[in-house]
Amino acid sequence: MTTTAPTVNGRVIALAHYAGRALLEGVLARHGATFHQSVTLRAVVVAGESIGRDELIGEVTGSLKTEASVVRGVIEELTAAQLLEEDPAQASRIRLTDAGRELYESSSAETAEISARLYAGIPDGDLAAAGRVLALITQRANIELAGA
Repeated sequence: MTTTAPTVNGRVIALAHYAGRALLEGVLARHGATFHQSVTLRAVVVAGESIGRDELIGEVTGSLKTEASVVRGVIEELTAAQLLEEDPAQASRIRLTDAGRELYESSSAETAEISARLYAGIPDGDLAAAGRVLALITQRANIELAGA
């Protein structure tokens, strides 16, 4: 029996996204964290472990395509859980706590192992082509959203 690969479209992309996200959420649940919290912690890490509150809200809002009020709530959750805190050097900035860094590092290590299994055996050229296509689709969707 021969199967043909599906043409890339919104459904194929969504199925891949939600399958991967379900795996990630399984990891996060074991750590007592949510997907939104993970995205927020990652944004702080990428920013160098300290970021302006408004910048963080903008970054996460843009990534998740959600309302700023939702992101503010996530920041409050992470602060209440002592995973984020006000930066003592600059009150308008937020930084990771040691517990926040540990959560990010341990959940990232677990998801890296899963990702390695998912991408195993896929030729580098195929991954590069898929990356280019998905980046272009994301760019175009963001333009559409900005015009909406």
